Amino acid sequence: MTTMMQRPRGTDAWTVDDLAGLPDDGLRYELLDGFLLVTPAPLGPHQTVVLELAVLLRSAMPSHLKVYVAPRDWQPDRGTSFQPDVLIVRRDQDSDGPITAPLTLAVEVQSRSTRRKDQLLKYSKYADSGVASYWIVDPDEPSIVAYDLVDGAYVEVGRATGDESVTLTQPFEVTVTPKALVSG
Repeated sequence: MTTMMQRPRGTDAWTVDDLAGLPDDGLRYELLDGFLLVTPAPLGPHQTVVLELAVLLRSAMPSHLKVYVAPRDWQPDRGTSFQPDVLIVRRDQDSDGPITAPLTLAVEVQSRSTRRKDQLLKYSKYADSGVASYWIVDPDEPSIVAYDLVDGAYVEVGRATGDESVTLTQPFEVTVTPKALVSG
């Protein structure tokens, strides 16, 4: 379950500076427009999908891009810090600290605790922040839905379930089969 926390009345909103003071307790701490989002650490099936997808993307991507898996902070503004499950950034926009440039691709692997956040809150923030492509993967009912940013809004460009495959062309051509991601 995702918990949304607001600072006590009369204090400022959460900022990226506040994240350093949070405990290293295995929970995932993210910010959305000054609100702290807390989710439990991902479980095995989730991590299998993250690993399989990162390996698949790395094998297909051009050399000017770089793939990361969470925890890797993306901070488009002072009140927002996400840790996409998988992300791709241009090498010339990479840094040792948090990534602040718009991502080439953000992927969220859903769980019961993150489904609404991934489909609504993150979907909107990624689009508003110029993330070129956004994929949502569901390991429970193996599926993927892919969106590309067109004129400031996401347009669905591909969908597959189970053994179906979908070939996506952005940010580069890659064929994804959801059941294969879950099987490992």
